[in-house]
Amino acid sequence: MSVILASTSPRRRELLALLGIVFEVVPPTAEEIPSPGLSPREQAKQFALDKARSIARRRPDDLVLGSDTVIEIDGTLVGKPQDLDDADTMLRLLRGRSHQVHTGIALIHEAAFVTVVRVETALVRMTPFTDHELRRYLETKESLGKAGAYSIQGEAARFIEAIEGDYPTIVGLPLRQTASLLEQQGIIPPTPVEEIYRLKPYANWQAFG
Repeated sequence: MSVILASTSPRRRELLALLGIVFEVVPPTAEEIPSPGLSPREQAKQFALDKARSIARRRPDDLVLGSDTVIEIDGTLVGKPQDLDDADTMLRLLRGRSHQVHTGIALIHEAAFVTVVRVETALVRMTPFTDHELRRYLETKESLGKAGAYSIQGEAARFIEAIEGDYPTIVGLPLRQTASLLEQQGIIPPTPVEEIYRLKPYANWQAFG
């Protein structure tokens, strides 16, 4: 049985690699189209499940892990920007305020009739950064492909005043929850997850420890 990460995100690949397990990366075919009536938290779970299912159908004998991250502010879902103008709008909405980051994870072993879905939530408080700082950040194009149009592990760390909760959840994969789900299916990470949380071996993690 192989472990498959159903994701195109290099950040999720890097985080999962910290556990020391052997896994394969397969891009999911699911589209990220929000479902009417779902809360942002439930939508993160649904996106993760859709990603995992898109691979599990073709690889029923393997263990497939899907994950997705969304931002919530004022009860509204904020996904990934379509372009830099969209990123500008998103970041102006988040500026100087707190928002929630929901990361859903889904683990499927089709042949064993196993489907488990979880979600972790963290709180992020942003500084009231200036328009000039915003323009300079947008010029890096780091916003593209990121939920909420920012990367806490990148240049946007200077816009983050504080966080409450799990740093890897904000990056895109809650490691404690992921390790626990894998262990339940017989996959024991060679690197103890608590050792990872002690060392914080990922970009900007120690700054928010």
